Amino acid sequence: MLRLLHVRDLVIVDEAEINFAPGFTVFSGETGAGKSILIDALSLVLGARGDTGLLRSGAERAEITAVFDTPDSLQAWLSERDFDPQDDLVLRRIIDAQGRSKAYVNGVPANLGMLRELGEHLVDIHGQHAHQGLLTAANQRRLLDQHAGLTESAQATAQAWQAWKQAMQALEAAQRNAATVEQERERLQWQIDELTALAPRPGEWEAVSNEQSRLAHGQALLEGATRTLALLEDESASALQILNTAIHQIQQVLRHDSQLQSVLDALESARISASEAVSDLNSYLDRLELDPEALARAEQRVGQLFDAARKFHVEPEALPELLEQLTQQLEATHAAADVDALQARVKAAEAAYHAAAGALGAGRRKAAQRLSKEVTAAMQELAMQGGAFQVVLSPCPAGPHGTETVEFHVAGHAGTPPRPLAKVASGGELARLSLALSVIASQAAQVPTLIFDEVDTGIGGAVAEVVGRLLRQLGERHQVLCVTHLPQVAARGSHHFEVRKSSAGGTTVSDIRPLEPRDRIEEVARMLGGMKITDTTRKHAKEMLLG
Repeated sequence: MLRLLHVRDLVIVDEAEINFAPGFTVFSGETGAGKSILIDALSLVLGARGDTGLLRSGAERAEITAVFDTPDSLQAWLSERDFDPQDDLVLRRIIDAQGRSKAYVNGVPANLGMLRELGEHLVDIHGQHAHQGLLTAANQRRLLDQHAGLTESAQATAQAWQAWKQAMQALEAAQRNAATVEQERERLQWQIDELTALAPRPGEWEAVSNEQSRLAHGQALLEGATRTLALLEDESASALQILNTAIHQIQQVLRHDSQLQSVLDALESARISASEAVSDLNSYLDRLELDPEALARAEQRVGQLFDAARKFHVEPEALPELLEQLTQQLEATHAAADVDALQARVKAAEAAYHAAAGALGAGRRKAAQRLSKEVTAAMQELAMQGGAFQVVLSPCPAGPHGTETVEFHVAGHAGTPPRPLAKVASGGELARLSLALSVIASQAAQVPTLIFDEVDTGIGGAVAEVVGRLLRQLGERHQVLCVTHLPQVAARGSHHFEVRKSSAGGTTVSDIRPLEPRDRIEEVARMLGGMKITDTTRKHAKEMLLG
């Protein structure tokens, strides 16, 4: 759930920090006091787009921080993206005066897409104009799927549709481009044949180049090694003889001064190294031989590899990799031109789509009956006695959203047949239906926190009491936050915050404070009677809070 929200320099909020509790929390206040700024702040910290118009006048930047309990469903998500999973999930959003935006998750930089993904697991916001969305078929379909827990099934159907569509496009392309594919296959085949005959091996270019260089300079290598050996050992003034003489001389005087021991050690090390060099040179000369035939073979291979590399516009060492790439491309052209295989793929994709769409449709039919029954029952309590609600599913051609359309029908009174919602519902009826749908759909919601932003607009009296009771009941299963102007709803809250605005130095500032029981009576009385609060309204307010 949401535990804390800290807002600084947002619209008319100078600085506010709100601690939240479980259950049903209400926010009230005069019009224009900034109640909905809280919803705007939460939307921003959950990835909504923002601009400089949201900054408080004169501020350099706006900053919002929200602290949530980390749901189990997000532990893996956080770990996969290197966000340290903790008991507290801290989201932070900054928007500066230049329009730049920064976001953080548990102190680690993030992007807005990540915040939006997190928001889907944390909060569900029902805005004050949500009822307008009920008029579109897409939103009606989405609401039914969400209520029924069919979101993943709907996504699977859309993915299966896309796979079927791509398979059909591949088949059509193969049939349309058969001649072009054949030409491409012939070109690849002769390139592969030529490289296969050459048979370049990984690492061969470096090895054969080194071998050719060694053979080409065989005489120079022989002469150089022989002369070096003579200098070390064979000549009268060879290095070894000089070192032996030097060692003998030092040994003669070492007994007179032990400091010469380091010199003797160095000379001994040099003699050992020289002796090892003599041994290595003798072995090298035993193996070294001049081989004109081997040189000719190496030079021929170097030429073959170099000519092929120039022909195919690659470096000689890349020839083995090129052969592998061309082979894979040829295999791909065979697959692309295999009409029988592509037809089988289309058939399999079609079957997979209809299986996914069939499962989605079955779930929708079951959910449509349940939702129709629940909303019809809610209508009776929301001053729409005798009214009825129906979720109508109609067959349609296969598409990304399944094989049926979803349309909400309503009958506002007994004896009238249900008709499409967009054609018959008045503004007030639409607002009440939207609220009923929001509450009923939210009962099955997986997110811990539900927010209702003045969704009770356009209702009052006994209906408002029902709305307050419904939201209080919803607060037993979720954390519910509600911005309201109705005393009947505010009185049902387990917790109550008042939002006030004041002016200081020509600047309007919004202030948010939790209400104690006595203050709460005053606020509900204000909501009942306006600016003039009497003992009667206070008594009525107290009764509502106790009821």
